[in-house]
Amino acid sequence: MKNLLILKILEQYSDEKNPLTYQKIINLMEDDFNETCDRRTVANHIKTLQNFGYDIIKSNRGFYIEREFEDSELRLLIDSVLFSKNISRNQAKRIIDKLKNLGGKRFNFKVPHVFNLTSLRYSENKDIMRTVDAINDAINLRKKILFTYNKFVREKNFFKLTPQKIFQASPYQMVAANGFYYLIANADGCENLAHYRIDKMTDVKIISEGIAPRRYVKEIACGGLNLPQHLAEHIYMFNGESIWAKFWISEKIIDAFVDGFGTGKDFKILRESAEKFLIEVKVNFDAMKFWAMQFGENIEIISPIKLREEIKSAAEKILLNHSAK
Repeated sequence: MKNLLILKILEQYSDEKNPLTYQKIINLMEDDFNETCDRRTVANHIKTLQNFGYDIIKSNRGFYIEREFEDSELRLLIDSVLFSKNISRNQAKRIIDKLKNLGGKRFNFKVPHVFNLTSLRYSENKDIMRTVDAINDAINLRKKILFTYNKFVREKNFFKLTPQKIFQASPYQMVAANGFYYLIANADGCENLAHYRIDKMTDVKIISEGIAPRRYVKEIACGGLNLPQHLAEHIYMFNGESIWAKFWISEKIIDAFVDGFGTGKDFKILRESAEKFLIEVKVNFDAMKFWAMQFGENIEIISPIKLREEIKSAAEKILLNHSAK
């Protein structure tokens, strides 16, 4: 077992900047595992581990194990889990602990912020990992799924995730958008794609019926699912068809515009005038309305007229709601 204990020590304590000498390994063997060994024993076991394919590197200052992830990469992965709204608190803790172990003992001191886990908001759905596994299997098998879709309903002084409707659908892709995980699918009886928040899905079952051929689904009938284009058109994952929208935006909200629509591949700048830009973009109707309402006087919808009128009507209602009483 000593070769495995030496491997464990190298994994926990060593990296390129902190190699371990023979004596340091001997000391750690005794401190951590109450095992004694000499320099020759350590050297033989390290050679055995290297022969078995472990990336143990010898430098001028000692031995270290080649890590699969750099500290900065692990930090990004841990933060993506830490601030995820898609999983439960216990699931987040379990995944973060696994990631921290990949960095060794020294890495733990670099991520003290993970102790704030209890104060962050996580999903109520404790079965989300099973849901993701089932959906992934269904996509690979090209089979339909049956699932319950839930929504938040008031229960006394809080909102609780409550079953609302059972769907049968053809799953095509899972994507991350706006801080949540979504399934892009075609529900039976519908001709377009729909988006379902995966943390709101429960009781997912794979059924024997094959998925609807893409040629029968209006949005992907020609050329299949173009995921980057689909996400650009559905910035808030609203369902429904996309339209061509034309609007003026102020230079003040360029950063917010780029966050939503990208840097230029998915839209056209038609004109520039007095710190304003005339933009044309293909986007989901409801998503465009929701996005535009956030920026008030910094945006003016030109077309389609229906979108312009709906925003005007909504603005009038907002004014009425906030008028002095």
